[in-house]
Amino acid sequence: MAQLDFWVSIGSTYSYLTVMRIDRVAHAAGVSVRWRPFNVRTIMIAQDNIPFRDKPVKLAYMWRDIARRAARHGLPARLPAPYPLPQMELANRVALVGMAQGWGPDYVRATYRRWFVDGQPAGESPNLEASLTEVGQDVRAVFELADSRAVGEALEDETAEAQALGVFGAPSFAVGREVFWGDDRLEDALEWAATGRIAPAAG
Repeated sequence: MAQLDFWVSIGSTYSYLTVMRIDRVAHAAGVSVRWRPFNVRTIMIAQDNIPFRDKPVKLAYMWRDIARRAARHGLPARLPAPYPLPQMELANRVALVGMAQGWGPDYVRATYRRWFVDGQPAGESPNLEASLTEVGQDVRAVFELADSRAVGEALEDETAEAQALGVFGAPSFAVGREVFWGDDRLEDALEWAATGRIAPAAG
């Protein structure tokens, strides 16, 4: 089966749209998805790219755009959601532990749902504990792993790999070294994974 790498960073607002639908649309396209948590903030700081700092008009547009796209995909959203996330790194460390243990995608969906529907910031109480409990995990055991040097270094390594690939934002998708950025490029990325190209538009 064709494979798509999904570079996901909890803390990215537009990623809510992708997180909640990627498995369904990928299955329909006959493509398997490998979830790759990384720290997009590290890359953005390195590039001096803080997209919404001191930009209230752009920030307001972002929330309205997400609301429209969420409605299009039938996704509930109470916006604006808390932003930015102070504990973004912890949220992604936990996601990395989950990917290694097989419950990562379920955790990411759960934590995004609590963030975008219930207004609970990801990476903090009560979201973090409730999301881990929902996916059947021992909260204390996961915290100990997520706080370890090994997981911290693993997240740094994943972030460095994403940066070397040319990833500069989230959500991003990669088929080999072919990179697509943004939720609105998900279908293009899946088509590329399945066929090696994007078919010309009809007409």
